[in-house]
Amino acid sequence: MIKVRPSNERGHARHGWLDSRHTFSFAEYYDPRFMGFSDLRVINDDWVDPGAGFGAHPHQDMEIITYVLEGAIEHRDTMNNVSTLRAGEIQVMSAGTGILHSEYNASDRDRLNFLQIWIIPDVQGAQPRYAQKDFSDAHGITRVVSPDGADGSLAIRQTANIHRIALNNETRQFETTDQRVYYVQIARGELIINGTPLNAGDGAFIGGEERLVLETATTVDALLFELRGR
Repeated sequence: MIKVRPSNERGHARHGWLDSRHTFSFAEYYDPRFMGFSDLRVINDDWVDPGAGFGAHPHQDMEIITYVLEGAIEHRDTMNNVSTLRAGEIQVMSAGTGILHSEYNASDRDRLNFLQIWIIPDVQGAQPRYAQKDFSDAHGITRVVSPDGADGSLAIRQTANIHRIALNNETRQFETTDQRVYYVQIARGELIINGTPLNAGDGAFIGGEERLVLETATTVDALLFELRGR
C-alpha cells in the first residue's frame, strides 16, 4: 500500500520571513487525519528569508532532525554549540530535559530551505545532546539517522532509521520488513516507487510492500523514514 500525500495538500503558513509547508498538524495548521505517523510527528518544509530566522526558543523530550537543502543555517544552543550547516548537512538534537536554541539564515542575500523533522523519543528526561554531519557527497540509499549511529549515521533515541535517497537516472531496491512502516518525503526531483510517481514536495505512506523499487529518470533527493509498526 502506497498512499500519496500531495505537496499542494500540505498545511501552509506564511509569516513574512518564513514560508512553511506542514506534512502533519503543526502550530495553527490542524488536521485530525494528519497528526503524525508512528513516531514521526513533524515534517516542515521551511523557506527562510536572508538574515531572518527563529530566535531562541525551548524544546523538551523530542528528537529534532534538520536537513539543509539550500543555503546555510547558523545554529546556537544552550549546550554551547555554535555552528553553520550547509546544503547536504544533517543536524540531530535530542532535546531531552530541555534546551534553548536559535536557527538563522546565515546569508544576507540568499534564501534558506530545510526540512525540520520531529520524532518522538522512546525515553523522556534524558540528557540533551547534539550532533551534525555532512552527507552531501553520499549517493544511492544512505542511512543518515539510526538508533545506534550505525554505518556512520547520527544517533537518535528511538528505533527509527532515516535513509537519504540520492539517485540520478537509475533504479535501486530497498528491502522492507513486516514490523516496520515507511514514509518518504521528496525534497527535490521526481521518484517512482513501485510504480507510484512522486514529485518534489510530495510524500507517501508505505506499508505492506515486500520491497521498494525506486526509479528516477532525472536527479532526486529524498528522505525515507523507517518506523515502528503499530
